[in-house]
Amino acid sequence: MALDTETGVTPYEAPEKDLYEVGEMPPLGYVPKQMYAWAIRRERHGEPDKSFQVEVVDTPILDSHEVLVLVMAAGVNYNGVWAGLGVPISPFDSHGQDYHIAGSDASGIVWAVGSAVKNWKVGDEVVIHCNQDDGDDEECNGGDPMYSPSQRIWGYETPDGSFAQFTNVQAQQLLPRPKHLTWEESACYTLTLATAYRMLFGHHPHELKPGQNVLVWGASGGLGSYAIQLINAAGGNAIGVISDEDKREFVMGLGAKGVINRKDFNCWGQLPTVNTPEYAEWFKETRKFGKAIWDITGKGNNVDIVFEHPGEATFPVSTFVCKKGGMIVICAGTSGFNCTFDVRYLWMHQKRIQGSHFAHLKQAASANRLMIERRLDPCMSEVFSWADIPAAHIKMMRNEHKPGNMSVLVQSPKTGLRTLDDVVAAGK
Repeated sequence: MALDTETGVTPYEAPEKDLYEVGEMPPLGYVPKQMYAWAIRRERHGEPDKSFQVEVVDTPILDSHEVLVLVMAAGVNYNGVWAGLGVPISPFDSHGQDYHIAGSDASGIVWAVGSAVKNWKVGDEVVIHCNQDDGDDEECNGGDPMYSPSQRIWGYETPDGSFAQFTNVQAQQLLPRPKHLTWEESACYTLTLATAYRMLFGHHPHELKPGQNVLVWGASGGLGSYAIQLINAAGGNAIGVISDEDKREFVMGLGAKGVINRKDFNCWGQLPTVNTPEYAEWFKETRKFGKAIWDITGKGNNVDIVFEHPGEATFPVSTFVCKKGGMIVICAGTSGFNCTFDVRYLWMHQKRIQGSHFAHLKQAASANRLMIERRLDPCMSEVFSWADIPAAHIKMMRNEHKPGNMSVLVQSPKTGLRTLDDVVAAGK
């Protein structure tokens, strides 16, 4: 029997069972004892096609402030690759559980709520942001929750991510789902969008302002595609960096002022030793890259902000092309973690290097409102089936994915569905 509650969901009949096949719908609000999940175990750390394996595991049990969500679709992010590899850290070093379920983006239905949850009810359609904290320290109460000693990323530093039929999250992680998007479109954006939002608007006094110039590495990817849109929406000028000419039109279509192909230059990787012939050659190529920026911004106009995430391959150039008093803000190191730079150009020109890590609830909610108001496009490029979750991560690891963001279907049986009623009807 379906749960008798005011949910707006058309009542439907379904049997009560201990385990449901993927895509099979339980009665609304009924929690089975077990579920299917793509699990990682420490002993099989490696590439995703080896580390990810389907297992039957116990359905999470909620504490008072948690919510159980039936996952309709999930997003694919690089931290899933890292979780499988166990690099830069193994998720087991964070949570110590026997298995790990990756996935830090999801859309779904609230299926059960803890005793202290007041703002959400069974049947609510939601997206999930990935920041968790204990909520009981100074940073969580008047400061910045991202600085809390208890701060952790759901699906990477917790064992219970979105690549499962159900996931348990803190109630404060839930955000209303944009009704105009499909389940898979809703699932692909929250992590990268909120990360980009904090990078651009979360580090006073270097919040992005109208008219400022921002260099965006990886402009066609998940982070980059949202950065371009946010910069454009705020009245700034985005200069996108791509690695393939096929991506130029996509990035310009997002609102970039100009696009640079990094393959036209040879100044990538760790900085050569200063004052060597190799450094002189690097410096020549880097100035050539800087001129390509000036061709877009105007002669002498270096960028106010560098939106960094490749790390090792690009960091020396980033610290050079940033303007005096500007900011290089970095949230990842997808090309490597050993970042080098010529410190003379940092201190003499008083530039700021700022680390940035996801976003707190207010920032995530602000970014989500832009999506609800249709000011942003989710830029979903590919959708994978439940069975292809490892293949999607392999594609991302090898940088073979299409521009934009990837989703995977979990309980939603096919693409194009927008409601629980749609899912129930599709399963008949």
